[in-house]
Amino acid sequence: MSAIGSRSRRDRIVQLATTTGLTSVDELSQLFGVTASTIRRDLAKLTTDGRLARTYGGAMALSAHPEASLRQRTGEAFEAKRAIARWAADQIQPGETLLLDAGSTVGALAHELRTAKNVTVATTGLTALQELADVQNVHVECLGGTLRPLSQGFVGPLTEAALERLTFDRVFLGTDGVSPEHGICEADLRQTRLKELMARRADHVYVLAHAAKVGRRPFHAWATLPAGWTLVTDDAADPRVLDELHSRGVTTVLAKSEDMP
Repeated sequence: MSAIGSRSRRDRIVQLATTTGLTSVDELSQLFGVTASTIRRDLAKLTTDGRLARTYGGAMALSAHPEASLRQRTGEAFEAKRAIARWAADQIQPGETLLLDAGSTVGALAHELRTAKNVTVATTGLTALQELADVQNVHVECLGGTLRPLSQGFVGPLTEAALERLTFDRVFLGTDGVSPEHGICEADLRQTRLKELMARRADHVYVLAHAAKVGRRPFHAWATLPAGWTLVTDDAADPRVLDELHSRGVTTVLAKSEDMP
């Protein structure tokens, strides 16, 4: 390939590493139709130039996806989050016991539950607690633990111990990214471990994630969910990723913003 082509390919590699997280030699070789040794030379050049950091079998962007705070994320994809939350709230039956994760989309679900009657909500998120703190007809349990300021969620051994005392009809999880191969992604291993434990305690598992998170791999900590979980997203999600998720036994739901009143 020409020098100009090489530069373009390397620019594209940096872009991929920044938008999807980890970039592997094998994936890049197939994507660009070049040999693995060519890709390794590209990665070596990019590492020398300070544009990427080498990993075993690939590379990652030096400053890929710093974790945004909950406050920063709250205004993102607002209408999509409302649609997702409304659909999720419609699945809940009177008398059920629910488990709500931290996160802005799950927080939007908590807002929808302000008009619910005869439900119990346990949560690891401050947003859900704030939404439901003054609601008389919803019984609220806080699982407690160590507070992560960025996510406004509780994690750690105290949270995990509290989970062992409870079971739930439904759990609603947030995420920073969804991958057919790996599951759901978070910035912190304590969060991914907690999400796996939460999923094990519920009869029905839902992941609430707007379209920009579907197919995204911003971090390297993953939670593998049990078979039969449901992804609730919006109709802007990549259909190729949705098809792959479906082929792996995941139910996918598209909540449409235009259906909102």
